[in-house]
Amino acid sequence: MIFNSWEFCVFFPLVTILFFVLPHKLRWALLLLASCIFYMAFIPVYLLILVFTIIVDYFAGLYIERSSGPRRKLFLIASICANVGVLAFFKYFNFFNANIAQFANLIGWNYSIPALNIILPIGLSFHTFQAMSYTIEVYRGRQKAEKHFGIYSLYVMFYPQLVAGPIERPQNLIHQFHEIHRFI
Repeated sequence: MIFNSWEFCVFFPLVTILFFVLPHKLRWALLLLASCIFYMAFIPVYLLILVFTIIVDYFAGLYIERSSGPRRKLFLIASICANVGVLAFFKYFNFFNANIAQFANLIGWNYSIPALNIILPIGLSFHTFQAMSYTIEVYRGRQKAEKHFGIYSLYVMFYPQLVAGPIERPQNLIHQFHEIHRFI
């Protein structure tokens, strides 16, 4: 779903109305569901990629906050590797594979790994850097680890910024999901 589509012209007002009709304690769930629907309008199965990195980064944030010394850095590195690894796979696998195949052909090696028929998931770069900003801020002590899995998920999947940004620091956005907002 794109912002200038007819679907979005129905989606946005509907989500906004429901947001203000629902009690505060359910609003995060509505926004997370709306974000999932928004994302799945592209290629539904790609939501699983985000779920994987969300789980990794949620627990990395908790473990970074609870740990001390080198273990903190280890959890941060694991989080960054998972995020960058997913991004690199989808963005660069076919590029590197094609170059290796050409080099192998040039020197006479038999290289038979085929190119993958994959499409870059929409907003994956944004999602990756948003998630990394969270774990880095927790590591630096500028942000407490978010204990509520749904709120953390919403932070990295919030549909109004999922595909276009901006990348928002967690201390500027997460607290807003906890606050009560009134229409008037």
